[in-house]
Amino acid sequence: MLQFKYSSVIEAPVEVVWRFHERPDVLQLLTPPWQPIQVVRREGGLGVGAITEFRMFLGLLPLTWLARHTEYEKYRFFTDEQLSGPFEFWQHRHLFDTESNRTRLTDAISFSMPGGETVEFLSGWLIQAQLDAMFRYRHEITKRECESH
Repeated sequence: MLQFKYSSVIEAPVEVVWRFHERPDVLQLLTPPWQPIQVVRREGGLGVGAITEFRMFLGLLPLTWLARHTEYEKYRFFTDEQLSGPFEFWQHRHLFDTESNRTRLTDAISFSMPGGETVEFLSGWLIQAQLDAMFRYRHEITKRECESH
């Protein structure tokens, strides 16, 4: 099982950062321009049972990723898990912690690759690098959107 974590401080109260994540267009806003991901459907907001379906491309191969929210505590965290998609296992926890009148936003991901430990060993660093670039972008957008209000 591989782990990834990205954390930053947003100069806005946790309620503002949380409401940003509730926006219907948040996934389009947070998708980096270099990542061709299309949101097919998003149902149920951030709460338990919410469903998100993406379409992406692995080279020329279209790939569908279906995720369901499994945990939710308003203004604290929500968790989504892959139901079907490119990973053997994927769990993404979004954490919102108050620090004074600011928010520490943390994305914590546990995942494993199909093919087991050998594949993880060979491709894990590449996935980690891609996740780092993606979440750096996502946190910059979140910071820009939340601090400008």
